[in-house]
Amino acid sequence: MQTESETENVHSINEASLEIPKQVCGFRIGDDFYGVSVLDVQEVIKPQNVTPIPLADKHVRGLINLRGQIVTSISLRTLFGLENDLAADHMNVIVRSNDSLFALVADEILDVMDLKPDRFEGPPETLDPNLKQYIKGVFKLENKLLILLDIEKILKG
Repeated sequence: MQTESETENVHSINEASLEIPKQVCGFRIGDDFYGVSVLDVQEVIKPQNVTPIPLADKHVRGLINLRGQIVTSISLRTLFGLENDLAADHMNVIVRSNDSLFALVADEILDVMDLKPDRFEGPPETLDPNLKQYIKGVFKLENKLLILLDIEKILKG
């Protein structure tokens, strides 16, 4: 049985390993609000021409040319099992992982938000398992929930 101080240490270790960001780039997909740490975001760009990749996973839309650099475009709608209704005015959130760039397609960019760690909770148990595997947790905002995405798991997905 754990003492109270041991339990507190477990919570602090878990929170430290999660690396809860203080600032998040928020965006909307369908009716839901998502976010990624601003430290992972390089930039946000308008829709680009996409070159399909034969035999790629369904969630890989294809490749885009970002000022001469080839970037893989990922449809979060498809990855999360949502209807693939891509808005004509969608945006691309360019994220960096291990010195590679990826474009996450979003319906709408919200804002960069300053978030308090005490508003953060782990993934809800009732969340769809298809989505749950790609999220770190949820921030409770005034009138909505912001789902914090795990970029590394999405890119492996």
